[in-house]
Amino acid sequence: MLIVVARALILYILIVVIMRMMGKRQVGQLQPSELVVAILIADLAAVPMQDKDIPLLNGVVPILVLMAAEVVASFLTVRSEVARSVISGRPSIIISGGKIVWNELQEARISLDDLLEQLRMKGYPDISDVEFAVLETSGEVSVIPKSQRRPVCPADLGIDTSYEGLPVTLVVDGKVRKNNLRLVNLTEEWLRSELAAKGVTDINRVGLASLNTEGQLFYQLMGDE
Repeated sequence: MLIVVARALILYILIVVIMRMMGKRQVGQLQPSELVVAILIADLAAVPMQDKDIPLLNGVVPILVLMAAEVVASFLTVRSEVARSVISGRPSIIISGGKIVWNELQEARISLDDLLEQLRMKGYPDISDVEFAVLETSGEVSVIPKSQRRPVCPADLGIDTSYEGLPVTLVVDGKVRKNNLRLVNLTEEWLRSELAAKGVTDINRVGLASLNTEGQLFYQLMGDE
């Protein structure tokens, strides 16, 4: 039994490392070559994990070979436009100038119902609001609306806005992020005093605390809704 557990853990760790090396994309955002590698790796790992009579190397070696092949394919797609087109495909403009490009739609084997569904998911239920739509290599549809249908932004109204950076997380699940405190030149004593001024004396009860670029501290206790 211990051998089975050890084999399963080894394969699990190996696959997690390989998938991390492949990037942080979700399944729906994987390129075709990445999806093929993910499927094959799962299949190869399942065989020695289920059958202890099969040597572990029989599963590990093919997995490492696939990882190496994916690394080489990724390198080629970066270096060569031809390789990128062959391995990952190319984006297809399926709506141009507000009109459906039927031959691109047929070549991509996407029905009009599928296209309308994708547009609705992007927030454009009326196809007449769309100027361009591009089918990306990941299968996602990027939508560029007509200028009259785009959301109004401050620049359209001539309004100047102040800089907004990312808030810095200072506490997560009751644990102080000391590196982030040093990043903004603050101390844990300052944090505790600020929370105490808001009536929070036990920092372990803080589920989240963050500091925005204006120096305002936001916090929420665990269990608060």
